[in-house]
Amino acid sequence: MNSSTPAKRKIIHIDADCFYAAVEVRDNPALKGKPIAVGGSATRRGVIATASYEARKFGVRSAMASATAVKRCPQLILIPGRMAEYREASRQMHEIFADYTDLIEPLSLDEAFLDVSNCSRCRGSATLIAQEIRQRIAAHVGITVSAGIAPNKFIAKVASDLNKPDGQYVITPEQVDGFLETLPVKRIWGVGKVTAERLEQQGIKTCGDVRRHDIYQFVQQFGQFGEHIHNLANGVDNRPVVSEWRRKSVSVEHTYETDLPDLESCQEKIPALLESLQKRLQRLDEDYRIQNCFLKMKFFDFNQTTIERQQTEPSYADYAMLCEEAWQRGQVPVRLLGIGARLIDMTDSSGQMDLFEK
Repeated sequence: MNSSTPAKRKIIHIDADCFYAAVEVRDNPALKGKPIAVGGSATRRGVIATASYEARKFGVRSAMASATAVKRCPQLILIPGRMAEYREASRQMHEIFADYTDLIEPLSLDEAFLDVSNCSRCRGSATLIAQEIRQRIAAHVGITVSAGIAPNKFIAKVASDLNKPDGQYVITPEQVDGFLETLPVKRIWGVGKVTAERLEQQGIKTCGDVRRHDIYQFVQQFGQFGEHIHNLANGVDNRPVVSEWRRKSVSVEHTYETDLPDLESCQEKIPALLESLQKRLQRLDEDYRIQNCFLKMKFFDFNQTTIERQQTEPSYADYAMLCEEAWQRGQVPVRLLGIGARLIDMTDSSGQMDLFEK
């Protein structure tokens, strides 16, 4: 194993299987074995939030337009969703997590990192801890979860996806090098389609390929992100599990039933969005300061753009200007508008913020 990789850390990544859909099946057993999806109406510009494995066989996936999902799977049972029930299931899961560690970092309602390095339960075995957590969630919450167990967050998250559903995958410190050798480079956090294609053009398809290149080559080509790629490909991920989460941004967005045909119609929607955003900003504690305002515009063809500008007190005029800039990039009908503000956390002693955090 790479000498820079912390060998003593025991990280578990828990990921619920088709979370929203699983809760719906739990509460209505008649849905078991049928293709279901939780999302908005197919006739009202809805979007799929979660699809069951039966629905995924037809190509239905999250973030897909509900209308497209119904075309791919005509027998799809589309459920509007019940956030209160999903939050309650998430709360029950976290109560179980807390029996093993205080170091819990939620990523969403249905997934979280747990640092169990100092847990004495199950003889201190992270493998047995993950197994026991999964069994308790199945018994008490009524859904299944999968788990990845590894020396760091990156590898644990990848591992949790390898034995789904209702399974777990363990990668010990001694197994890290062999595991990463054949892992596709696109599995590295932040490596999207464009970056993956650039790497593939250079013959770099796996983390093993990355490891055979000098880190300075990656820094020269990709800047700081190149160091990120090289480190993770070598199993180096020293990020701690952070149990206290602070916001980096606040935003609101709306998908319109009828496409907005022009710039004027888009700008007419900003006051309502701004009112909703201001209500959310008012609920923040006094330790936050606004640094930037941004506007997201998704066009009728699902292409989208985001415009951002430094501003400490965003107003209608600011968002109207951002809206005009965004519109000029497409000049076609718009299906979704979103506005938001990037935040500075004054309690953060580093004094820095990630401007690219979405």
